[in-house]
Amino acid sequence: MKQPSSSATELKKKDLKHMVSMKDFTKEETDEMFELMDILKDARRENAVPQLFKNKTVAMIFEAGSTRTRVSFEAAATLLGGHAQFLSPRDIHLGAKESIEDTARVLSRMTDIIMARTNNPETIDELTKHATVPVINGLDTRYHPTQMLADLYTIKEHMPAGKNLQDLTLAFMGDATDVCRSLLLTCTKYGMKFKQIGPQKYHMEQEWLDIADEICEETGGSYEITDDVEQVKECDVVYGDSFYWTTQLEEKDERLAAFMPDYVITDELMKKAKPGALLLHCLPANDQEEVTREALEGPYSVAFDEAENRLTAQMAILVYFTHKYIKEPDRETLDHFENKAKSFLKKL
Repeated sequence: MKQPSSSATELKKKDLKHMVSMKDFTKEETDEMFELMDILKDARRENAVPQLFKNKTVAMIFEAGSTRTRVSFEAAATLLGGHAQFLSPRDIHLGAKESIEDTARVLSRMTDIIMARTNNPETIDELTKHATVPVINGLDTRYHPTQMLADLYTIKEHMPAGKNLQDLTLAFMGDATDVCRSLLLTCTKYGMKFKQIGPQKYHMEQEWLDIADEICEETGGSYEITDDVEQVKECDVVYGDSFYWTTQLEEKDERLAAFMPDYVITDELMKKAKPGALLLHCLPANDQEEVTREALEGPYSVAFDEAENRLTAQMAILVYFTHKYIKEPDRETLDHFENKAKSFLKKL
């Protein structure tokens, strides 16, 4: 006969919500996350972060390495009174000796939320299919929603008074990466105008533009894919990312030759953008490749505010996606089990 799970997290949720892509959330839901980020950021500034993740655990699966994603989730869990477990491919049997399905089911009984960063989208899809706790996509080759939440929040913090997100145009300088795709879908979801500026060979694939077309029809957002660097003059935000990634090292020389120097974010390029334009970069930055150090340190750069807001975003994510499903004991229940355990231990 099966025994009920001892997990304090409800395992059979009718409305379980995962975070795979920002396009899956309404503007109202995203605004709720922003409001929670405001509260938690202010609380951290006063060293008074409420313990809203107390006695809870986030399982962090890292098939792909990271600085900001790992540190921000670990720090967020600690600040909120909880714990983060780092699980690399060397630590668990994900997809090898143990199926992703079984891994998801086991982690759901032992932790309260799962975050996975992977180069294989199937990992995220299988985790969301079989987990009974929320699954957070820490990056796959399609989407990077935790980065998007921090990015939009950073733009909101720094945009001119009287303007809304839907008033802004964002230019992504470079290749159609997971960050570029995510920005296309996230910006248009918020009614913004998105531009990818880069060589034609590296323009966004049509399948992503088809998704963006559906979003734009609903929200009034728009996009443009161009190789014309001069289009930056229409932009309120200029966004940089690496011109190659660790899985593309064999293409490094070819890619750098295609992108440099025309699409490098420099101080001169930023001066072509709208007055007051912001520079964002998801980091790590390759100095003198996709962005110059002068630009990254310029008065218009909010790249390091953006990086810090990864922590702000992760705090909000841990709370937003778990608060409905955790059983909170009252004082009487806590005292009951503490006294029961102490009485037992006296007999030993």
